[in-house]
Amino acid sequence: MPLAVLMVTGAYDPEISSGGLQCQTMARAIGRRASIRILTTAVDRDLPAHAVVDEVPVTRVHIDVGSRRSRMSATRRMLAALAKLVPASDVVHIHGCSSKNVPVTLAARTAGRPIVLSLHTAGQDEPDAVKARSTLEWWAFRTADRVLSVSPKLVDAYLAAGLPATRIALVPNGIETTRFLPADDRERVALRQSLGVPQGRPMIVFVGFFSQDKQPHVLVDAWLRAHARSGLDATLVLVGATRSAYFEVDEGIADRLRAAADARGVGDRLVFAGATRSVERYLRAADLFVLPSRREGLPVALLEAMACGLPCIASRLHG
Repeated sequence: MPLAVLMVTGAYDPEISSGGLQCQTMARAIGRRASIRILTTAVDRDLPAHAVVDEVPVTRVHIDVGSRRSRMSATRRMLAALAKLVPASDVVHIHGCSSKNVPVTLAARTAGRPIVLSLHTAGQDEPDAVKARSTLEWWAFRTADRVLSVSPKLVDAYLAAGLPATRIALVPNGIETTRFLPADDRERVALRQSLGVPQGRPMIVFVGFFSQDKQPHVLVDAWLRAHARSGLDATLVLVGATRSAYFEVDEGIADRLRAAADARGVGDRLVFAGATRSVERYLRAADLFVLPSRREGLPVALLEAMACGLPCIASRLHG
C-alpha cells in the first residue's frame, strides 16, 4: 500500500498560495508513489467543498476571515473533516502557520499520526510571530515531529527560539522545470501574440498578490520614473488578482496604479493580466522579471522566473 499523506494548506488551486503551489507541485512529482489528499481553507464560496484537482482529492472548508461567526463555523467543519481524513492518513503535512494548525495538530496527536510542518513565509511562520498570536499556535508549532524550511532565515529563527536542530531541515521550494523553461525568440513572439502583448517594446513582468507586502506600487513608480527620466518605453505586465476575498489583497492598489499610469499618458503600456493558471506563458514571453517585495520566505514566482531564464530584479531581503 502506498503511503497516505494528508496535506493541509491555506489555499489550493484555483486559489493561490505558496503552500498550495508547493502541495500541487509535490503531488505531481510524487505521482502514484503515495496517496495524497488535500485539506484546505477557501474564501471563494463558489468552489465546491469536495473536488478532484489533477487526480488529487481536495476537501475545502469555506471561510470569511473577516467574520467571527464564519471563523467559528469553519473550525467546526475543519474538525469534522479532520475526523475523517486524519485516521486514514499515515502522515499529516501542514503548510504554513495559522490558527488552522491547532485543530490539525490536535487531530493528528489524537490519532497518533506524525506531523510535518513546512515554513514558507517570513514573519508569519517565525517563532516570535507564532508565539504572539496564541499559546495554542505556539504549542502546535513547537511539537511538530519534523520541520521543513524554505529559507535559511526561517531556519535561523527556528534555532534562535531554542528549538531542536535535529527536527528542522532546509528544503527550498521546488519548481517544475518541464513547465518553467526558457523560450527561444520564435516562442516568445508567439506567446506575446497569444497574450495580446505588443511585440515592439521590452516586456517587464511582475507576479504576485496586489498587496502591501508584494508592493507592485513600488515597481510601477520606478517604471514611471524611468519612463519620465530616461525615456524607457517598456510594457509592464502585472500578473495576479487585483480583487479577491483573500485577506492579503488590497483592492485599491490596482485602481491607484491605473490612475497613475493614465495621468502620465502611458496607461496603454500597463497591463493587468489578472489571476492565471498559466503564469509560465507570461514569464516565458517576458524580457525581465521584477519582485519588489518587502517580506518573503523563498518566493516561488522568483524561482519560476529564474527557471525561465529571465534576468531578475528583487528586493534585498535577509535569507
